[in-house]
Amino acid sequence: MSNPYSSQQRPRGTRFARVVYLVAGIVGLLEIVPLYFYESTLNQTQPPPITHPEFYYGFLGVTLAWQVAFLLIARDPLRFRPLMPVTWIEKLLYPCAVGILHSAGRTRSEMVPAALLDLVWLGLFVIAWWRTRGQN
Repeated sequence: MSNPYSSQQRPRGTRFARVVYLVAGIVGLLEIVPLYFYESTLNQTQPPPITHPEFYYGFLGVTLAWQVAFLLIARDPLRFRPLMPVTWIEKLLYPCAVGILHSAGRTRSEMVPAALLDLVWLGLFVIAWWRTRGQN
């Protein structure tokens, strides 16, 4: 299905959503893909070593898939608007987990800023959803 708007006729909220989801997807890919090659370094610099690599690589795979979903939404935010609230869950779960683990003393303080960054993305995703309402 083609988008009925040319790039210059596209409603303003749609442009905002496109940019937000495009940047989120690109940044996410830049953050996640290198982690596929980081396990041995991580094992040395942040002991204890990973004992269940299937969880590590499983996390990376699921996270990578979400970055692709963000790029897909960026291509046509109006068409994929119903998926946007689901992306909020993706951006909320990590900060919740880090917050709970940090408050229990089970993760380092260095993890908190990355978790807070996901809350910024969450806010931008909600704004993108709000700004695309009523545009069909």
